[in-house]
Amino acid sequence: MKKSLKRMVSLAAVAALSVGGLTVYGQDESTETESAASSEVVEESEVSSETSGEAETVEHSVEMINSDEEVIGTAEFTEDEEGVVTLHLVLENLKPGEYGFHIHEVGLATAPDFEDAGSHFNPTDVEHGTESETGPHLGDLPNLVVGEDGTVDESIVIEGVTLEAGAENSLQSVDGTTLIIHTGADDYTTQPTGDAGDRQAAGVIFAPQEDSEYFEADESGSESGSEEESASSDESSSEEDTEESGAESEETSESSEESAE
Repeated sequence: MKKSLKRMVSLAAVAALSVGGLTVYGQDESTETESAASSEVVEESEVSSETSGEAETVEHSVEMINSDEEVIGTAEFTEDEEGVVTLHLVLENLKPGEYGFHIHEVGLATAPDFEDAGSHFNPTDVEHGTESETGPHLGDLPNLVVGEDGTVDESIVIEGVTLEAGAENSLQSVDGTTLIIHTGADDYTTQPTGDAGDRQAAGVIFAPQEDSEYFEADESGSESGSEEESASSDESSSEEDTEESGAESEETSESSEESAE
């Protein structure tokens, strides 16, 4: 009887050990599965990180105005993943004809003559025009052809420039840049502007930055200064009103005391 009891206890112990062994094996298998899943997550994270580091398309819209400060359309600049800059023009209310069309070196465009936009954008310091010996300027663009209905819907690839701030030959330069439409056609030869005539329309691409000598000429800077002067004047007026009010109160108080006596 005792031997049978001992034998049963021994069998139970063996069964318990077997179950424990199976349980431990199951935990090891689970740990391996979790480890494999973690590795997959890490790999996916690395791929995602590499993807997010790729270049993205950049878009920049410019409002175009004529000499009467009327909006005549937009100029949409786009730089794709490969660094190619494309200009898409959608304009109206222009006279039919062929006109010189350039990017200028200062980001200002004051109507009616737009002379504050400066000369052509020419960071490589070459001659004007595709038919010159060293040209063209990076700001030289093909003549703009306006249809009989006075509209334009055209796309132009601008070679050698970028929209990236701080980069070489960037349109987002310290002095900024402006898009100008002239009153005559560019002959692609005559220096320094192709004999394209006066300026009939413009749009600031990028305004001058704080380090530019033209920054203070920016209208927003002048308005900011005026607002500060106005605020200072209002504060002074408020202080004067407070002092006058205090003086009147003291006079009233003295009059009351005299009446009481």
